[in-house]
Amino acid sequence: MAAIQTDTASSYVGTAGNLSPAGDWLERVKADRGFLRRVLMIGGVAVVVAASLTSWLLGGRYVGTDDSYVHAAQLMVSTDVSGLVTDVDVHQGEHVSAGQVLFRIDPLQFRIALDNARANLGQTRLTLLSMKDDYARMLKDIAAEQAQVSLDQVTFGRYAALLRLNSIAQAQYDQAHFALITAESTLGSLKDQAEVQLAKLGGDLSIPVEQLPQYLQAKSQVDEAQRQLDHATVHAPFDGMVTEVDSLQPGALVVSALSSFTTTSAVGLVSTKSVWVEANMKETDLTHVHRGDPVDVTVDSYPGQTWKGDVDSISPTTGSDFAVLPAENASGNWVKVTQRVTVKIQLHLKPQDPPLRAGMSTYVSIDTGHRRWFRFWNG
Repeated sequence: MAAIQTDTASSYVGTAGNLSPAGDWLERVKADRGFLRRVLMIGGVAVVVAASLTSWLLGGRYVGTDDSYVHAAQLMVSTDVSGLVTDVDVHQGEHVSAGQVLFRIDPLQFRIALDNARANLGQTRLTLLSMKDDYARMLKDIAAEQAQVSLDQVTFGRYAALLRLNSIAQAQYDQAHFALITAESTLGSLKDQAEVQLAKLGGDLSIPVEQLPQYLQAKSQVDEAQRQLDHATVHAPFDGMVTEVDSLQPGALVVSALSSFTTTSAVGLVSTKSVWVEANMKETDLTHVHRGDPVDVTVDSYPGQTWKGDVDSISPTTGSDFAVLPAENASGNWVKVTQRVTVKIQLHLKPQDPPLRAGMSTYVSIDTGHRRWFRFWNG
């Protein structure tokens, strides 16, 4: 038995003598499980700490949020004239082009107003032309009266000379004097009337009738009547998809003062081209976000589909400043809450992209190009 143990020990010593220091350390680790556990614990923690530190230093490049939604240019298309709806030319969900007719208002009252304005314009033109003719007549009357004044002056002068010679009666002299005064007064009155008439014609007889204020005023009434007639037919201001069509029916009364406040006087239009995303970012995530930073956008409705975009603008105020009931931080108990700032992201849409609808939930990831180790490197 002793011989067997001796042979075993000799064999072990011979084997151990052939091992390198690294191999001896491995054999020791395998033989000592307690030592193995200590190595794994210390080494594992060190690896986790190193990996976490490396990940943290290399991170900080991307910031994102799921508090973001699709937005599109949209409005309730109505008109600024009142009347009864006669036709609705579109259907719910129909795609329309800019300038396409949406609905019409009964144009009869506007055509009557236009005809009346045009008649008034014609009458104004005739009146102005007759005023020019009257002014020419007044000038002739002035010339005739001027001749009469000259004659009366000559007659009065003769009578004055005869009166000094006692060749005529005093009554004849007085009559000649009175005739001269009357003629001069009439001449002055005619000149005043001519000046007033010329002032009504703009002070210059050569000014065309179409440039006189009276004509321009009547012309503006025609333009306004034409504008109202044109606005009786409502067109789409841009390309988009119509909605809220069923609330507007033929026979409905559109009141211009209320058309912007009720869906029964308008048709909704949502743009299919002017689409963007508004992301409500935490203020702590905006340190390195700048206009023009590239953005990846994913939409909940289309898993796996990514839209590219750029930061278009960053709101100058936080969302709470636009709230109906803003926070009163200067009164009562105060709790600091991380504020959110709206970031507008302009999308790069492609023809083959799925349709985006206003209000869809999205997730945005902004590439700031910044890493945390920059801070330690640059100080």
